[in-house]
Amino acid sequence: MTDFEALYRNHPDPWSVRSAWYERRKLGLLMAALPRERYRCALELGCGTGQATVELAARSDAVLAVDGAPTAAARCQEALAQRGTINARVYLLDLPGQWPLAAGAAVDLIVVSELAYYFSDDALRRFIQCCSRSLAPGGDWAMCHYTLPFHDRLQDTARLHRAVDDTAGLRRIVTHDDARFRLDIWRKHEGAAP
Repeated sequence: MTDFEALYRNHPDPWSVRSAWYERRKLGLLMAALPRERYRCALELGCGTGQATVELAARSDAVLAVDGAPTAAARCQEALAQRGTINARVYLLDLPGQWPLAAGAAVDLIVVSELAYYFSDDALRRFIQCCSRSLAPGGDWAMCHYTLPFHDRLQDTARLHRAVDDTAGLRRIVTHDDARFRLDIWRKHEGAAP
């Protein structure tokens, strides 16, 4: 498994999310695909250096951003401070074992980008359950993942997105298949329990 803390400590932008056209375009497509102009509370799981967090904060009343690497979480906090963003909080948590929301709390947007393929089968099951419980009725859940093989991938992108398709109470409303990534958005049925 990748040592994400070492990656962030040794490189200011390990995946070139600020500079690479591919990454900037992917973030632009993700933000444009979100069906609502504004959200009450967004939960971003795997925030990295905060590029998406800053964008989500501009479209949400509140953002809860989570990363498991201390250096990434600190850089996300710095990115928010540089923009004067006051409606976002950054949490250092080991997902899915540690969860940022209390039982019964719900958000109306969850964003998972380039994270879930690192989970074992059991961890992925728990992660999907936690996300589903944390999504309010009528809320949107976006997942965006690289589709090509790489050395420490534990889940195939198509398989992990199908696992969300199979989750009760969710309906896929957006799909974008790109040459190197897949973006899907699901909406939780209005009558579904959080």
